[in-house]
Amino acid sequence: MKYICMSIILLFSIIAFTSKSYGHNKFPVLEGPYFGQKPPGLIPEIFAPGIISMSGRHEMGVSFSPDLDEMYFALQEKTGVPSEIYFSKLEDKKWTPFKKANFTKGKKAGEMKPNASYDDKKIYFTAYNADFTGTSIWYVNRLNNGWSDAIKLDSPLNEHEVMNSAFAKNGDLYYTNLSKRMRTYYAPNINGKYPKFQEAEIEFGGHPFISPSQDYLIVDARNKEDKNQKKDLYVYFKNKNGAWTKPINLGITVNSTFDETGATVTPDGKYLIFSRRTEGRELNLYWVSTEVIENLRPKY
Repeated sequence: MKYICMSIILLFSIIAFTSKSYGHNKFPVLEGPYFGQKPPGLIPEIFAPGIISMSGRHEMGVSFSPDLDEMYFALQEKTGVPSEIYFSKLEDKKWTPFKKANFTKGKKAGEMKPNASYDDKKIYFTAYNADFTGTSIWYVNRLNNGWSDAIKLDSPLNEHEVMNSAFAKNGDLYYTNLSKRMRTYYAPNINGKYPKFQEAEIEFGGHPFISPSQDYLIVDARNKEDKNQKKDLYVYFKNKNGAWTKPINLGITVNSTFDETGATVTPDGKYLIFSRRTEGRELNLYWVSTEVIENLRPKY
């Protein structure tokens, strides 16, 4: 009886591990946009529960390819260990089981914040060492059958500790400068290069997402008006004169009593996806209609 019980426990452990690791036998058949999930409205909903958003781990940094046929995100099994990037593709109208990208092939211990370029030719991401130092922006080029070796972005901005590459459609780059108190920085695209950079002219915030036309910018920051100083999502809009507005809190429907961070908007402009911390301190992915952004846009 003892051996039967041990066998049953072992069997369930294998099943749980296989399911969590996206085994081919356990990954469900998923068709249609966004893994066949029902689109959300103005109230955030957990994204792909039990498929992508799972208990006991941290999910963050989502990026879809321009045609919405590939999805990348970062997964951290537990706090204190380096994160890894996983991806899935639409093949024969079905989403494939998630696989580890391993872009740097061991050169860096951690990879996170993937970002598919608008021309679908590159994936930008943040890479760092096992001790969470050497944080910098890298990229891979798309090849016919996969991706090139990872390349560190050739820019003086990488002389700092930086992360979270967010690109406008014209190639201008917004990112978080860890060496400068988690501030958002900006590097203009100059013939495909980034020879200079400067602090973005906003009041506060890091982990930026910039809209394709640079008409709005989303960041996260500690809410000083909240006694728990939790992180909230804020949006800046571009004024007629080209300056950013005051930061606008995305409101109590998006910002909960827990931390919200790492916002991005899907390539079709329809959904805002972000990470929300739960009572267990893990991060899960949520999504909501981008109407929550447009409803805050100033009427000029």
